[in-house]
Amino acid sequence: MEKAAGATQDSPHHRLDAVRHDRAEVIPERWKQRSWLGIVPPAQLALQGVTVILTARDEKRGNYAVESLRRESELTNIIFHQLDVRDDNSVTSLAQYIESRYGKLDILVNNAAVSGIVADEEGLKALDIDAETWTSGRAANLLKEVFQNTYDEAVNCLNTNYYGCKRVTEALLPLLKLSTSGARIVNASSLASELKRMPNEKLRNDLCNINIWDEDRIEAVLNTFLEDLKNGRLEEAGWPMMLPTYSVSKMVINLYTRIMARRYPEMRINCVRPGFLKTDICWNLGVLMPEQGARGPVLLALLPDDGPTGCYFDQTEMVNVW
Repeated sequence: MEKAAGATQDSPHHRLDAVRHDRAEVIPERWKQRSWLGIVPPAQLALQGVTVILTARDEKRGNYAVESLRRESELTNIIFHQLDVRDDNSVTSLAQYIESRYGKLDILVNNAAVSGIVADEEGLKALDIDAETWTSGRAANLLKEVFQNTYDEAVNCLNTNYYGCKRVTEALLPLLKLSTSGARIVNASSLASELKRMPNEKLRNDLCNINIWDEDRIEAVLNTFLEDLKNGRLEEAGWPMMLPTYSVSKMVINLYTRIMARRYPEMRINCVRPGFLKTDICWNLGVLMPEQGARGPVLLALLPDDGPTGCYFDQTEMVNVW
């Protein structure tokens, strides 16, 4: 196992000056043809010598993705395994496969995500919302006409974005602990996770204080959110109104990242906002290409041993959002 060498620190941010080779990585996701994390980071990591296990809920699409990468990039170190992050048996199957074939895991990238709303896509296109209005959150009122926040979609969003991440991480932790080169966990986050977007002042202040949180308290908050959604009280209760379920799911992803980083200080565990990308989950409204969005996840997957942990990155820059 070749280790990274010559890593330095550019104040105040760490920079990647060397890479790790011959490491096993798994990328759990709901892969779609133009999904940014579905294709670009795996290819970039494979080019660095990382053995990549790319996963997808849809086995046909996942196999197609892997075969495309092998054919177009001549990469033989990318493997496919089916995974539905919402299903305990599917997650267990993946863990058993990695254990039997590799015996350990070095890198885990959690990026499964859905929007949590039902969108009128034609109506959304007709609004012609510019990137600055979208990313600032000022588009919330405009989107009321084209977005529906249904209870079923909210449950699916939380089960995918947060509980799916937690489910996969917990299942693979025993293998990550066996890494001889220092495990890395990268959780995909979002601009929507920034706490300044949380109107509820008490909850916003609580979310800043990592010392009072554990997974049970996160679950209690998410149950309260779902109850308020069911009763039509989201705005009254002070929840974010711009993609509310997605925003809350990413806020707790940030929180979970910090909890895990404190619990496992020997690992490098961080979350990253890839940027406003021109991909399916953003309804192709973004301004960045997938290659640009891949820089942050790849950087964090290959952090040196003295790299940061428990931090949030906006692409490749470490910033404070809590």
